[in-house]
Amino acid sequence: MPRRSGHIALAGAPNAGKSSLLNALVGSHLAIVSPKAQATRIPVTGLLTDGDAQFVFHDLPGLLDPAYLLQTRMRDLALRAMERADMILHLHPAPDAPAPDLATLARLEAPPRARVIPVYTKGDLVPPAERARLEAASIVTVAEEPASIARLLARLAPLLPEREFEFDADDVGTQPLRFFVVEYLREAAFELLQDELPYSFAAEVEEFREDKSPVYIRVTMFVERESQKGMVIGRGGATIRAIGTHARGRLEELTGAPVYLDLWVKVLPRWRQSPTALTRFGFPVSDMEKA
Repeated sequence: MPRRSGHIALAGAPNAGKSSLLNALVGSHLAIVSPKAQATRIPVTGLLTDGDAQFVFHDLPGLLDPAYLLQTRMRDLALRAMERADMILHLHPAPDAPAPDLATLARLEAPPRARVIPVYTKGDLVPPAERARLEAASIVTVAEEPASIARLLARLAPLLPEREFEFDADDVGTQPLRFFVVEYLREAAFELLQDELPYSFAAEVEEFREDKSPVYIRVTMFVERESQKGMVIGRGGATIRAIGTHARGRLEELTGAPVYLDLWVKVLPRWRQSPTALTRFGFPVSDMEKA
């Protein structure tokens, strides 16, 4: 049989279950998961190779109306990934069915070039009769339910383009470990910090020494106000230690090697609205800014 390989964008509104689904599809905790919306800022790529099929999944930032420059660049990253995709899964929570039209949600002038497949997530949160009704016309998934993940993959495999694999069959991701250092620290921030503080939180790897054991990683974490710096550190350093413990556990699980995180906190005022700071943190200039 010919090999099939394709890029599949996981798109939808914030908190639609995109990151949970990506992790379930690839069998590894790549994307950060939080009950708070807009946890994903930069697309996370996960790989699954199953026999003659290679799936390249992209977990995208939620499609929303931007309130500040960071969100504008996040939305632009999502739209660019959708443009490059061979297939788009439009994810929508089953309790909120029916799903809106993707082009309307994304405020597109025309429907996406790629095929759009509606997928309902969080199928365990609706009564069995409602789930059966949705399954009669579309795909319903539950991240913790392997059978629903298998059904989704079986539906997608024949739709992949016929082409050779782009990545090694054993790979589960494409991004460097530095990327996941930042992501897992952000996941800890969403879990441990309150209110709007996780949205003001960013991180940057300053030093990465893989030749040491444990692997030495020095990271600067940024917030926007001096008062937030104290909250990240916590009384007696309790919060920053908890953030480091969470991220270190994720990293050691991913790499299979011991890790030492050396964490520092600095204030970078209004970084979410600074073009220079956003470019520095990996958010390229958006098409809207270029216009």
